[in-house]
Amino acid sequence: MAVRVDQELRESQGPWSPELLGEPSVPGRASGPGDPGGPAGPGGSGESVAFGAAARALGLNTREFELAVQLGEVRTVTTGLGRRVACEELRRATTAEGFPEALTARLRVVGTAESAELLGITQGRLTRLARGGFFAPVRFYVNRYRAVVWLYLALDLTEFAVRQPELLSGRTPPGLSAALAAGDDWRAAKWRSRRIGQLLAQTEDPWERASVLASVLGSVELASAVADPYERAHLRELRPALVRMRPEAGAIRDVIDTVVTADDPREIRRYRAALASSLDDARRARSAPRPDADLAPVPDDRIPVPGRPRSLWQKLIGRR
Repeated sequence: MAVRVDQELRESQGPWSPELLGEPSVPGRASGPGDPGGPAGPGGSGESVAFGAAARALGLNTREFELAVQLGEVRTVTTGLGRRVACEELRRATTAEGFPEALTARLRVVGTAESAELLGITQGRLTRLARGGFFAPVRFYVNRYRAVVWLYLALDLTEFAVRQPELLSGRTPPGLSAALAAGDDWRAAKWRSRRIGQLLAQTEDPWERASVLASVLGSVELASAVADPYERAHLRELRPALVRMRPEAGAIRDVIDTVVTADDPREIRRYRAALASSLDDARRARSAPRPDADLAPVPDDRIPVPGRPRSLWQKLIGRR
């Protein structure tokens, strides 16, 4: 993939700068997997650019850049203008060995047919392995038949093939066959776990971290796990979007809701336990906002207002 910023121009003007990309200089603090949230770049300049400019500099389209940020391939910074990318981070990424081919290879996403071809197995075997939880989907979409279509990182699949080559041929292990016959399917749970990990890596704020964990619990489970209505309201206000949906996606929102909401009792218990621990940290840091009781009623997220249609956000978080 061609890099969108001309090489000769970069060499003539020196290292990355906001001016090179037509961006204002904006200070920020780093945020991303493996990054402690320090100054926006070891050089100390603190200069950053918007996501669009960063994507162009890296030769990535919008979806590829979004995935790069989620996977920690491109770290972001928090600024007064929102989240951006430090120029120092662009310098790091564009001077890395093998750029840009190595970066795009790490971001390669494949569907079932291409995944099976990559591993040299049938699509049926690929699906059985995915349902068994041997690798996690990185994305999904809902097709015209309202069926969930799972997508995988090519890099994950090749690493799996090296790690467990015995599963690529021969008979399916009896334990896996029995689990699949009983209806086990770990794809959604594996995707949720991966997505939650990505979001947790982007913040150190205790209430924001608690809201990430709460985002996969339905309204009934959340009300049971968090008894205080003001705390629930605060978690709901901070909740990140697990998936990006177009406004016209009304017909498939219920399908997406089943993917983003934990439903297996074991998985729900794990998220509730993690949420309880995270809430303890959040409460020690600060209390949830509590408006004057004489001015505002206690929020009740469990009872819908008659005649009011469910909003997209309500459906995403499982409110009925």
